[in-house]
Amino acid sequence: MSSPATIRRLNAIALFQSFAEERINAGDPPKGLEAAWAARIGVSGATWSMAKSGARPLGDKLARQIEHLCGKESGWLDEEREPTGLTPAEQQFLSQALKTYRATNSDGRKKLRQWLKEFGN
Repeated sequence: MSSPATIRRLNAIALFQSFAEERINAGDPPKGLEAAWAARIGVSGATWSMAKSGARPLGDKLARQIEHLCGKESGWLDEEREPTGLTPAEQQFLSQALKTYRATNSDGRKKLRQWLKEFGN
């Protein structure tokens, strides 16, 4: 189970990802979406950047503010849910894993799969 701070952060990132997808589908360029999101939730770009990275936890006041401005019920950010997309860290991990998998032979691939199975248990 994740910590409450992590749950809030991941849910806030999911809201941002939905916002970004909507804006890109509407024809907005990707550049500037972080700043537009920060303005939408009533914080500075620096505050959103720190919250997104985990350097600044989302406190109760900011969590309720985000929920209100995004049309979510109070406490929505605090509920653990299945991720809707990959986080940047997950994307980076998968990219590195795929690169490693492709760069080795069948024996190396077998060892990598076995290591991942053992690591997960």
